[in-house]
Amino acid sequence: QGQPVESGGGLVQPGGSLRLSCAASVVGFSDNVMAWYRQPPGKQRELVATIRSDNTTTYEDSVKGRFTISRGAAKNTLYLQMNSLKPEDTAVYYCKALFPYGEWGQGTQVTVSS
Repeated sequence: QGQPVESGGGLVQPGGSLRLSCAASVVGFSDNVMAWYRQPPGKQRELVATIRSDNTTTYEDSVKGRFTISRGAAKNTLYLQMNSLKPEDTAVYYCKALFPYGEWGQGTQVTVSS
């Protein structure tokens, strides 16, 4: 299977919302773990959220209550709903399969600025 394909990034004002999408066939596996990562400019890549096949989720402390990771009705889709966005959320966002292990995609740029 190929790289995941992220989309939905763009420029948004502080306090605004954005919904990221990921096309990845591993989402349809009966037992799997998917994740969203992000890499701010000039900084290391960090884990943002995870979701298991039983829909158990985890979040980085800085995004709790603002971001929601979810699976789409389509078997090959993953979403990250981002609300109350802050300038520090600016980063390239990546979709990643943790189990079964998957490849890195090219990411999608999210810029939060007035």
